[in-house]
Parts: sequence; structure tokens; C-alpha cells
Amino acid sequence: MIERPSASLLIYAHSVRRYSDLISQLVQREFAQRYRGSVLGALWAFVTPLIMVMVYTFVFTVVFPTRWGAADVADTSFVVIYLVGAIIHGLFAEAVGRAPSLIVGNANYVKKVVFPLEILPTVVVAGALITATIGFVIAMLLNLVLAHAVQWTTIFLPLILIPYLVLLLGMVLLISALGVYLRDIGQATGVIITLALFLTPVFYPITAIPERFRTYIYLNPLTFVVEQAREVMLFGHFPNWTLLAVYSLCSLAFFWLGLFVFQRARGGFADVL
Repeated sequence: MIERPSASLLIYAHSVRRYSDLISQLVQREFAQRYRGSVLGALWAFVTPLIMVMVYTFVFTVVFPTRWGAADVADTSFVVIYLVGAIIHGLFAEAVGRAPSLIVGNANYVKKVVFPLEILPTVVVAGALITATIGFVIAMLLNLVLAHAVQWTTIFLPLILIPYLVLLLGMVLLISALGVYLRDIGQATGVIITLALFLTPVFYPITAIPERFRTYIYLNPLTFVVEQAREVMLFGHFPNWTLLAVYSLCSLAFFWLGLFVFQRARGGFADVL
């Protein structure tokens, strides 16, 4: 009798720890392949966000002078406020955008009986985190230039990002499994990524949303992370510990759901591919 792969969170954590070297190698390989053949190579990971920052600065301070809505927020810091939100959404977009074709695009791994397929979503999320980390460093440096300060509360940023990464991992597990059987899911995720950009307070403060609609915006799992990341990085506030605890529990629950679906569906991957 063939034993089904376990959906235990502890066993998954053990698998990630056991194959940590393999995960690291796959992440490094994917990062290198992304810039292979280009003149600047991996420097593009720094150049691209810097170019975008210059574009944002010109657009939001010259073409469309914009205030965030708070009296104590300078006009020029809108660029940094926007950048933090864009980085959070970019993490989501990169991880979820790759999820539908993750297993389909690695069919050679599926046919290897001993290969731990469950680590592939971890590779995707870890790769997206590298890009986001570069973005956060640029955001902090830009805030230092514009606001002449780096908030010490930035040390709490990892506490906000960890449950977000757990949630993203659950999403990638779920979508990558479904993507093997439902090829249309790739089109759907593209629409979801675009909708998430406009339904998350990236371009606007949450206070700009009418009261009757705010509840729906808060149901967006990106909203809490964007708001709290700005609070600790830019405004020097502590995280909302109560909401962070609730968010963490919900993220863990969704992660387990994604893992459960992935482990139950993986038995048919080879047959479909």
C-alpha cells in the first residue's frame, strides 16, 4: 500500500530543514538564470528598482504632486510610502504569478520519485523575498535621503513579513497543485494580481476609502501587511500586536490548507503531465 504524502506542518518544516541546501542551490540557480547573458548581470536587481524610484519621484512630485493625506507626511515621502506598498504587492505578484506553471514547468522533477516536490513553492517564495529585500533596502535609503531618518521600529518588519510569507507559501502550494489540473488558473491569477494592486492601499491611504467599503479592503490579505510595514518602517510606530497575532493564525491555517491540497493532489501529477 502506497502511503500518501503527509500534510503535517511539522513534517513539512522538517522537510524544508532537511533539504535546505537543495533549496538554497535552486534559489541561487534561478536568480542567476534570470540575469544570465545580460551585461550588468545581477546588478539589474538593484538598477531596476532604482530606475522605478526615479520615475515615481518625477511622476508623483512633478507631474501629479500628491500628498498622502496626513499633515505630518511630506509631499516627497509619498514616493517612499508608495514604494513600500509596491514591494509588498510585488512579492505577491512574483510568487503567485509563477505558481500556476510551477509544477507543469518542472515536469522532470515530478518524474523523479525521490525529489521532494513540496520544496518547489518554498524556492519560489524565497526567490521573491530576495527581490523584495533589495527593494526594502532601497526604500530605507530613500527615506533616509528624503526624511533624514531611519525608524528604529524597522526591526519589527520581519515579524510582519513572516506570516505574510507563510500565507504566500500556502497560496503557491494551492495554486501550483490546481495549475496541473486546471490550466486556466494561470489566466485567473493574472487578473487577481492586477485587482490586488488596485484593491490594496498602495497608491492611496486607507482613509481615502469610504467607511462602508473599508471592511472589504481590510479583508484583502495584502492590506494589513502594507499598512503595518509602513507603520514600522516610515512612521516609527509599533505593530498592532493583536491584529498581527490574528493574521498569523489565519496565515498558518491557509498554509495548512494549501499544503493539504498539494499533498493530496501530487499523486496524480505524473499521470497528468
